Amino acid sequence: MADKNVDRVTITDVTLREFGQNVPAAYMHIFTPGIRTKIASELMGAGFRSLEVLSCIHPKVAPAMNEKALRVISEDLGRVDGVNIITLVPNLAGYKTFCSLGLGPDGYNHTMGIFFSAVEAHNLANLGRSSKETVVEYRNILRDASLRHIRVVAYISAAFGYMDPKTGVIVRADPNEINRHIDLFFDLGARTMTLSDLQGVADEGETAEILETILELRKGRDRDRIGYHPHHISGDQALANSKAALDLGIRRFDASLGGTGGCITGAPGNQPTEKLVRFFVKSGVKTGLDEYGVFALAEKIQRELYSRIPLSRYLPPNKGR
Repeated sequence: MADKNVDRVTITDVTLREFGQNVPAAYMHIFTPGIRTKIASELMGAGFRSLEVLSCIHPKVAPAMNEKALRVISEDLGRVDGVNIITLVPNLAGYKTFCSLGLGPDGYNHTMGIFFSAVEAHNLANLGRSSKETVVEYRNILRDASLRHIRVVAYISAAFGYMDPKTGVIVRADPNEINRHIDLFFDLGARTMTLSDLQGVADEGETAEILETILELRKGRDRDRIGYHPHHISGDQALANSKAALDLGIRRFDASLGGTGGCITGAPGNQPTEKLVRFFVKSGVKTGLDEYGVFALAEKIQRELYSRIPLSRYLPPNKGR
């Protein structure tokens, strides 16, 4: 049973961003800006007040994230106050795109999402550079974003470890280093910090142990601002991990409809939004979401998109977190 002190959670649906980055160019006639805008509106209609929709990465990496599509979707959605529409920004070039598209508070008022890895090898594989280089660049970006009053959320990838694809050895992240990064990016203006298990390398016991260590290092500070983002081939295992996080007082969770998504070096899936909502409802935890509406939307997307668009098992670089 969930911790009685945790009676409400925030679920960020990442379907459009995770799935969208995975859609091959040959299927853009199905995954149109119009259908993406409609899905985003339906997610908000089901009660979501936080969702990832876009990513400012190169269209050679993710064809669906070309600037024309980003512009059309932003214009069609319009400015939606009271909802965190999150757009990921992997680097300075992405930040320039974010600003040029008018996604800041003077325009469409999106929240900017930044991400880097707690394990050097994963950062090199996912972002093509060292963690230090990434953090230095984000420092400069966030200073400018602060002047523009852009909302920022941050993600630490591989916070639960990274499995070397060549050796199969799992490299665990340093909890003390994670804690220092949490403090750094909160100081730089990030509103929340989400810890990600990109490869699904931790079971519920390991998830609880790692989270508990980090929370103890923080001595209770900002627990309500820390989130959990699991990837896992097994949606049920991801849900079990989320229960472990919930029992430790974590209130923020990422999920995707049908569990679609993945990372260049990770498990090809996330935890299913609809199953996570059902788990919370059964546990007596408030989500603010329409459970039946979420399930209906998951079925609709499975029928209209997932069954018609074959995705690669792994994502190209600069795509996951």
